[in-house]
Amino acid sequence: MSQDSTKPRSRRGMIIAIFALIVAAGGIFAYTRGDNLMAMMGHDGAGMHMGMHAQHHGADGTGHDEVNMPGLRGENASARESEELAIMFRNFETLSREVTELPNGIRTVTKSSDEAVMAALASHVSGMIGRVENKDDPKIFIQSPTLDIFFARGDKIHSEIDVNDEGIVVVQTSDDPEVVAAMHTHAAEVSAMAERGMQAVHEMMMKRAGN
Repeated sequence: MSQDSTKPRSRRGMIIAIFALIVAAGGIFAYTRGDNLMAMMGHDGAGMHMGMHAQHHGADGTGHDEVNMPGLRGENASARESEELAIMFRNFETLSREVTELPNGIRTVTKSSDEAVMAALASHVSGMIGRVENKDDPKIFIQSPTLDIFFARGDKIHSEIDVNDEGIVVVQTSDDPEVVAAMHTHAAEVSAMAERGMQAVHEMMMKRAGN
């Protein structure tokens, strides 16, 4: 699926590439089936739409539930979207990510060494960019407040997405300085989650609680 990265794929071409990834990873949900699963469920720029709007408590209300991950559900999110997040969180060790801050936005390159995780990632990135464009906030329970401005001002964000040998390449730009600042902040949040998984979410929640 290599192609000149200076020529981003059309949205149709990108969707075809993502579909091919998902088909190739036919066992994508094998990671997450079992008695403890959520029902089946796909911004940053290129990463996991995760953060900390609310506490990520377990079913008994006494602590964090790392199995069911109820915080990945949302008021306006599908079961499939939540499950894709769970796949990425459970397998964050397979993720690698590079971020370049641009004067007017960001360029991110994210990939996974596992085909199934890569398929979940590709579907998630495409879906979340579409939500931002439509100002359709999924309201994930532990969603970062940094994302609020994206869903409020989605018409001020220009996004290009490409699937090539580098991975999922996303370039997002804006003429709105506040949106650009939020892009830089969220890109760092996503990188932390790709590096440390749910532990990074807990750390950010604690930091926000202390402010």
